[in-house]
Amino acid sequence: MGKIIAIANQKGGVGKTTTSVNLAASLGVLEKKVLLIDADPQANATSGLGIDIENVEKGTYEILEHTCTATEAIVATTSPNVDIIPAHIDLVAIEIELVDKENREYMLKEVLKPIKDLYDFIIIDCAPSLGLITLNALTAADSVIIPIQCEYFALEGLGKLLNTIKSVQKIHNPLLDIEGLLLTMFDSRLRLSNQVVEEVKTHFSEMVFDTIIARNTRLSEAPSYGESIIAYDATCKGAVNYISLAQEVITKN
Repeated sequence: MGKIIAIANQKGGVGKTTTSVNLAASLGVLEKKVLLIDADPQANATSGLGIDIENVEKGTYEILEHTCTATEAIVATTSPNVDIIPAHIDLVAIEIELVDKENREYMLKEVLKPIKDLYDFIIIDCAPSLGLITLNALTAADSVIIPIQCEYFALEGLGKLLNTIKSVQKIHNPLLDIEGLLLTMFDSRLRLSNQVVEEVKTHFSEMVFDTIIARNTRLSEAPSYGESIIAYDATCKGAVNYISLAQEVITKN
């Protein structure tokens, strides 16, 4: 049975999409069958895997609206073993459209049921908010990876996210687990980066992944070519980090 992992943090710019795309690609290279779901109206995960957002006709918006099934929205990517359910800007409207629907928090969970067993891993790239789409992702997920930037405000807002996860566990999804906290944008030359790593590991010890994602220019360049870091430059530090993360995720599961 496939495992659904949400990549979530309401803070923007912490590496959610970078992690979603490159973890999916790394798991694919390690011969796992992966589905990436773009649950962010900015649709960066979609364009990050080379799909033209303008031509997306069926995606996350349509499956939440029930105008198509999850199977109909799946698109193959050039990344080995990786499919995607893409997003486009219309997804912005879903928060308003679902607000008076019954069981609105369970929409994504329900539509993924028929396809869950077709994949080893389903990765959901969440929006930088704790809105209804993210709530749907957390309700549908088996676990959540929380990327944390190695910066001064790293832990700000983490308490709020952990409280949201607790309330999702209590009300909607008692089986939701924290897969791990992932330290991103690490710069070993900066004392601050090292302090953040130390602080996070002191507070959350076993919850923190051993793999730390280093700051890497190639990681920033890859999306503009519509490629994962594995396709763009498989030998760079960013690619090595994400392969290491994928191996950790496989070992944990």
